[in-house]
Amino acid sequence: MLEELKKRVYEANMLLPKYGLVTFTWGNVSEIDRETGYFAIKPSGVDYEKLRPEDMVIVDLDGKVVEGHYNPSSDTPTHVELYKAFSNIGGIVHTHSPWATSWAQAGRGIPCYGTTHADYLYGTVPCVRNLTKEELKAYEVNTGVLIAEAFQTNDYEAMPAVLCKNHGPFTWGKDGLEAVHNAVVLEEVAKMAARCEMINPKVGPAPQELMDKHYYRKHGENAYYGQ
Repeated sequence: MLEELKKRVYEANMLLPKYGLVTFTWGNVSEIDRETGYFAIKPSGVDYEKLRPEDMVIVDLDGKVVEGHYNPSSDTPTHVELYKAFSNIGGIVHTHSPWATSWAQAGRGIPCYGTTHADYLYGTVPCVRNLTKEELKAYEVNTGVLIAEAFQTNDYEAMPAVLCKNHGPFTWGKDGLEAVHNAVVLEEVAKMAARCEMINPKVGPAPQELMDKHYYRKHGENAYYGQ
């Protein structure tokens, strides 16, 4: 079932090593079919070079496997929570990409220091708190719950990325490919922000009017970037 969805999710997953976002099996992409409520996700712990489209696992929004000969990603419960909380997204990516993960391990959000960031991510990329000892008992579920809670006061479409403290990044988008695109952008922004602070430890965020100009020329009713 949903063979085209499996194929798209396989192709999106294969972009993670292409863009240097994963080491070994440290990452996953999913994409949901909103009509059925099923999503396809990478199987847990399978080497990328061994993956095939038919290996993608179909899961429902209760976290139950509908179809697949492998176990789904161990992060599947987090994806479930995000799909339930963010009704306008169609794809999710989780990686341990080194620059974004470095900010996560430091427990810091990524400030907007320039227009590359502002073009795609509106404001500071948030870093959510650690889970409590009690919350860790349902680690993956509560990671999703914590992210969703953080975005009750943030626009998840204007900021399609988050850092989980001491863990790593999640990104999302209208489908798996856009979620991967946002993961690549996040990694580049994280790298540039870290280097920016190395070069000038006293640097401050970009002016708000500059951030607004660059974000809204690509997003919203009055966007004019592109064809």
